[in-house]
Amino acid sequence: MTFKIPLVFALTLLFYSCAEKAAEIDYTDWSHYGGPEDGSRYSALDQINLENVAQLEVAWTYSTGDATERSQIQCQPIVVDGLLYATTPTLNVFALEAATGAEVWRFDPFQVLGGENFWAGTNRGVSFWESGEDKRILFTAGNWLMALDAKTGEPILGFGERGKVDLRKDLDTDLADFMIVSNSPGVVFEDMIIMGMRLSEGLDAAPGHVRAYNVITGKREWIFHTIPQEGEAGFETWDPEHIRQMGGANNWAGMTLDKSRGIVYVPTGSATYDFWGGYRHGDNLYANSLLALDAKTGERIWHFQAVHHDVWDRDFPANPNLIRIQKDGQWIDAVAQISKQGMTYVFDRVTGEPVWPIVETAVTQSILPGEKTSATQPIPTLPEPFMNMLFEEKDILNLKPEWEADIRSQLSNAILGDAWAPPHPEKPLVLFPGMDGGGEWGGASFDPETQTLYVNANQIPWLIEMTPNASFGNVGQSVYTNFCGNCHGLERKGNPPSIPSLLALKDKYTPDSLNLLLQKGRGAMPTFGHISKEERRILIDYLLGKADTGDKQELGAENAKLYPQYYMKGYKRLTTKEGIYGSNPPWGLLTAIDMNTGKKKWQVTLGEIDSLSAQGFAPTGIENYGGPVATAGGVLFIAATKDEKIRAFDKETGKILWEAKLPAAGHATPAVFEKDGKQFLVIACGGGKGTKSGDTYVAFALPD
Repeated sequence: MTFKIPLVFALTLLFYSCAEKAAEIDYTDWSHYGGPEDGSRYSALDQINLENVAQLEVAWTYSTGDATERSQIQCQPIVVDGLLYATTPTLNVFALEAATGAEVWRFDPFQVLGGENFWAGTNRGVSFWESGEDKRILFTAGNWLMALDAKTGEPILGFGERGKVDLRKDLDTDLADFMIVSNSPGVVFEDMIIMGMRLSEGLDAAPGHVRAYNVITGKREWIFHTIPQEGEAGFETWDPEHIRQMGGANNWAGMTLDKSRGIVYVPTGSATYDFWGGYRHGDNLYANSLLALDAKTGERIWHFQAVHHDVWDRDFPANPNLIRIQKDGQWIDAVAQISKQGMTYVFDRVTGEPVWPIVETAVTQSILPGEKTSATQPIPTLPEPFMNMLFEEKDILNLKPEWEADIRSQLSNAILGDAWAPPHPEKPLVLFPGMDGGGEWGGASFDPETQTLYVNANQIPWLIEMTPNASFGNVGQSVYTNFCGNCHGLERKGNPPSIPSLLALKDKYTPDSLNLLLQKGRGAMPTFGHISKEERRILIDYLLGKADTGDKQELGAENAKLYPQYYMKGYKRLTTKEGIYGSNPPWGLLTAIDMNTGKKKWQVTLGEIDSLSAQGFAPTGIENYGGPVATAGGVLFIAATKDEKIRAFDKETGKILWEAKLPAAGHATPAVFEKDGKQFLVIACGGGKGTKSGDTYVAFALPD
């Protein structure tokens, strides 16, 4: 559902809505997350084109030297004044000469943070701001927002508390001790940077409020409560008894700014707990929503909620695209938001009116005790979905009889063929698309020349299985399940190689070393420094096998908190024993959509599994993380795939034109820019997500 814009803001926008065309964008610029200032992931450069793209060769490489076990680089570089800015696996920030890859400066955030333990997590980019000679790079490490001198890499000590702002503060809540990091760079508007954040997936999560900070001082300028407070619009869509303790509804995927109109578009994620919402009866605004906010004040202009009362972890996964399209002979300035569920939602940027009808559709209801799901969900009539929308019996993997038998045995009692079936108390649910999409954080590319949207997707089924909290034998298991169970599973087996097993921790850790790991985090594992010492003690005993399974130890009253009545047993892809995905391929897709009509132009398989190709199977596609970049040269570039390649496609036909092997998987979005008359393509090769980790940025260009 959407809300109309306030009258005062409508009058303010009258000039813009009557304008013949929105402000011109410099599409040769690559100084923002997503490239140009509208984040379109499009470049007007055409030196590299259909005729010569196959001649691309490595121009330079830059090795960061700090890859660790299971580390990643998800960063899309920006380029300003001939310098390329990006981050390393351990979140050092650096500047390179964009034409040569020569290092200009490098900054380790521990210089400012000292010896304080924090989980840095991953980082998808940095933000740039300038006023005269004052040029700043803003970035996040763990829960800290920092400012650096763009020319020297030195921290700007007048920003916040000696160069840093703690994102755990100023959340307008009396609760404390949250796990907060910020993966995606903030959006700069005038002298403010607007920030989202990544939170815990459990009932210990912070509220995901959106905040703007002054770029000069670090002071908070405004806040938008994504979980409304009493008296605010949307409060009535929550359970008033528990709303103060609810978290999530956060922007972790990044935002997009319409600079000329002063509107920032903010996609939000699920409210917690993700899979059982018995403490949050109602639609839960503004979770799973696209928010249009006044970038100057944070006032809500309009919003649309794509999933009411989410129990499927259907976060909006990427920042939206600002698009300009023709419909019924009229030009429309619109905003397009891709989703994990394989659909794209398109709205007039100013009014929030859907460009094509979105229909509230009756869906299956939950029978989990204490749960009450929404009777309907909004389904867009167009654009066409960019992947299959259902996993049915006919879609079960049948490449080999033994693989088919394996998958069928796992699905003997499962629910499938219903995209909106909620988690069930007794039966496994096939979630399709899976929890990693559909669309993912790499986002989509929009070509303003042809009004074409390009989006890559995962087409892989996952399983959701629920278990009642009442079956747990001790508080150690409850604490483990609340904080660790979603990733590592209730049986602690993990999902190797990306999520390790925890069954043999006693052979690797002492209580002290495990306590340090829990406080500091490592790689993709977040910090649990925000949980109480007593909870950590009980969790350590449980993980190291020191607490008997029948132990009835209890938490003290000061640690009492809400625990879900039902837990999800762990993030689990549907795969064979050999790790082959449980659906028929393709498993990775790349799709072009004509946004004037909402119809698909073409769709091709993205990625390859060499071991299957060697057995005579056609390229199947593979999981992919990172976005595409379209160019005026007729070429679409994308890495993203687990097969450690970067590829070029004909943007009009989907035909593959070139590919190159990378030193590690490029789970990131490329950067495209020009320096000294030469066009470059740069990709971060950080690996991870079940592939080997890497530490290299690789630049490609045409030979001299």
